[in-house]
Amino acid sequence: MHDFCFTIPYGFAVLAGGVLGYLRRGSTASLAGGAGAGALLLLAGFVSLKAFQKRRNSYVALALETLCALALTYVMGQRFLETSKIMPAGAVAGLSAVMSAFYLFKIATGGNHIPPPKKE
Repeated sequence: MHDFCFTIPYGFAVLAGGVLGYLRRGSTASLAGGAGAGALLLLAGFVSLKAFQKRRNSYVALALETLCALALTYVMGQRFLETSKIMPAGAVAGLSAVMSAFYLFKIATGGNHIPPPKKE
């Protein structure tokens, strides 16, 4: 599976969570963190998608995806340990930990698999 297949929905989920946190509680920290991290993830996902369409790997996008996921895992994991609240801290920390493992796997295996060109 290609990294952008998961990064784009993950980015939308983080972005939506930040906006929802702002709308429900008026939390500008949720808006800034969620919108910022979500936008970075979406940017990295679309860069990776465009590189794949050109039959290349984007290691910069993969590194950015990994750093965002690791940062979210750490920050939201700390918040979960402090508050013991599943929503949103535990859910975001858990999802980000899974995504971090996926991105580290992609790095270890050399990025997205680029299929050979079709023979005509």
